[in-house]
Amino acid sequence: MTTQELTNQYIANTYARFPVTFTRGEGSRLWDDTGKEYIDLGSGIAVNTLGLADSGWAETVAAQLRALAHSSNLYYTQPAAKLAQALCERSGMQNVFFSNSGAEANECMIKCARKYAADKWGENVRPVIVSLENSFHGRTLATLAATGQADFHHDFGPFPAGFAHARPNDIESLRRQLDEHDGQCCAILLELVQGEGGVVALEQAFVREAAKLAKERELLLLLDEVQTGNGRTGTLFAFEQYDIRPDLVSTAKGLAGGLPFGATLFGEAVSGTLGPGSHGSTFGGNPACAAGALYVLDQLNDSLLARVRESGAWLRAKLQAAPGVLGLTGLGLMLGIKTARPAKEIAAQCLAKGVVVLTAKDKVRLLPALNIPRDLLEEAIDILIACMDGQ
Repeated sequence: MTTQELTNQYIANTYARFPVTFTRGEGSRLWDDTGKEYIDLGSGIAVNTLGLADSGWAETVAAQLRALAHSSNLYYTQPAAKLAQALCERSGMQNVFFSNSGAEANECMIKCARKYAADKWGENVRPVIVSLENSFHGRTLATLAATGQADFHHDFGPFPAGFAHARPNDIESLRRQLDEHDGQCCAILLELVQGEGGVVALEQAFVREAAKLAKERELLLLLDEVQTGNGRTGTLFAFEQYDIRPDLVSTAKGLAGGLPFGATLFGEAVSGTLGPGSHGSTFGGNPACAAGALYVLDQLNDSLLARVRESGAWLRAKLQAAPGVLGLTGLGLMLGIKTARPAKEIAAQCLAKGVVVLTAKDKVRLLPALNIPRDLLEEAIDILIACMDGQ
């Protein structure tokens, strides 16, 4: 049986897969089992931060695997400690909880917000978290309940209570939700760029007003940076571009450069909220994953972040003038392209021509490796533009 036949028979059918089997990658290039070469503009959905098979990353992870692949969190390990220090020093946050994925990082935020509220006002007095319509926060039951898309709220109910949704970029809608749940809210949860919702960046004024409302009403400000973190938008975290100070931040995806890793960062107000036994993760802070993440973080220096901003600006200028483009959204190297032709048709045509792109809602989505060479990016974008134009 072929890989695709084995997959179809033995792996749960939860993905609409393209009929391609990738076997190897290097930098921003991929090869399938026929030897065909592709330029990767998806990076595993914002995971392969430095591209594929980065030699320094691979050597760092391999060395840690040989030294200590895993130790439970009943003990101390150096990679997790050093990574936590680096994340806190660069973000301005106080401490970190490590997990395995974005959904788990968001679950930790939710639990911490509820625990903070229980400690301050009493258990179950202020459990409500207000998030936004069109958001996406994960596929666990709680993060699905936090997600503001009705399409995800079928078949798996009843969903956990304690979530409300306001319209994005509508401060009056947010205010109404807070008023409706007055005395019941503990936090506001924002996804600064709604990735799965169509790569839609929240407006600066809205985010600042939301942060102001949170402070006025003694609410925590939670930021889901699962996809926007780790340099994706041109700063280490997207919140740096919004002039706000969050209480909790989640991230994952590109943090470990290709290994499953999540992190929840705690600000000063909540830094002591979770104590021994209140939360845990068997694989959270895994030494090999943490070593990979520390290597990635070391590479996300001022030079590479400036390169992300420059590449993002070049992409915008190039695409705005392209035929078949109706609009652009996003930040840095996280872009959504509203197209005249159906996005899924364009993605399939690009794949046939050797370029990997993604979709989000009705848009073509670009999430290339942050260090993709300019010549390779230009080659891929020329092919994408031809596909958008129906060529």
